[in-house]
Amino acid sequence: MIRNSLLALTLTGMALSLSACNTVRGVGQDLESAANSVDKAI
Repeated sequence: MIRNSLLALTLTGMALSLSACNTVRGVGQDLESAANSVDKAI
């Protein structure tokens, strides 16, 4: 039961992340944005 729930949650997260940045350029921009946020937090 827990395994199925975890699998469903993982697949949902992957689908959302893939639809958010569906190009290689978008992935690069997302990673850069995340790195900038971490730099500002430190």
